[in-house]
Amino acid sequence: MKLIADSGATKTDWCYGSADQHQIIQTQGINPFHQSAETISLILSEELIPQLACRTLITHIFFYGAGCTPEKAKIVRTALQTFFPQATICVESDLLGAARSLCGREQGIACILGTGSNSCEYDGEKITSNISPLGYILGDEGSGAVLGKRLVGDCLKHQLPEHICQAFLEETKLTPAEIIDKVYRQPQANRFLASLTPFLSRHREKPEIHTLLIACFSDFFRRNVMQYDFQQTPVHFTGSIAWYFQEEVKEAAKKLNIQTGKFIKSPIHGLTAYHFEL
Repeated sequence: MKLIADSGATKTDWCYGSADQHQIIQTQGINPFHQSAETISLILSEELIPQLACRTLITHIFFYGAGCTPEKAKIVRTALQTFFPQATICVESDLLGAARSLCGREQGIACILGTGSNSCEYDGEKITSNISPLGYILGDEGSGAVLGKRLVGDCLKHQLPEHICQAFLEETKLTPAEIIDKVYRQPQANRFLASLTPFLSRHREKPEIHTLLIACFSDFFRRNVMQYDFQQTPVHFTGSIAWYFQEEVKEAAKKLNIQTGKFIKSPIHGLTAYHFEL
């Protein structure tokens, strides 16, 4: 029996079972870059283990997660080993998970647009090139966190029409002071900023919001994808932002002569197919 995980900043999708019969469950996100070993162990014990039937039968674990650099992967591996001592455990980046989910065993460019963003060139087995995403302060173009940051900044600096700014504050039930507090004083500001993107979705038909979205996705392409061999390779997408804003992503790509390929909401189904060889 295998256990496969795809973990982002907000949630982790887990699939356990076999090729014939498997089930998908969820826990909160696991990221060793932002969470201690103790916090990760607590998530596993309180959220994952109670949902797993017959965990002693799991022989292989494939965990793909945000923040799982070679230096940090050991934290997740050790935590998993505590609960699954009998299993062979492989911990890799969420980017490799996205590439394997989107491209399978074929060459392609894989992109993640979720709470954060990332991208890579993939040769059908491994990542061959990766422009560092740099996080939502220095990079993460096209991500939920950066879309939210741009929205907040444009509202509070009066770069959007007054009726849009007023609607934003009313719909989110936030004051400027509360926004500043959540961004600069509370933990996980990236999650807070990304949580504001439903406002963009509800108002996407407004020209100013449409322009904001196209600008953000164009930034993602110029600063990331266009540094790869994008003219010869299809560009695939996963993540909630890519999924819900795929029309705007496609429009931005078309303006830059970039050929888009697959769009999937979550990598877990593709990873299930990859590891179970469905």
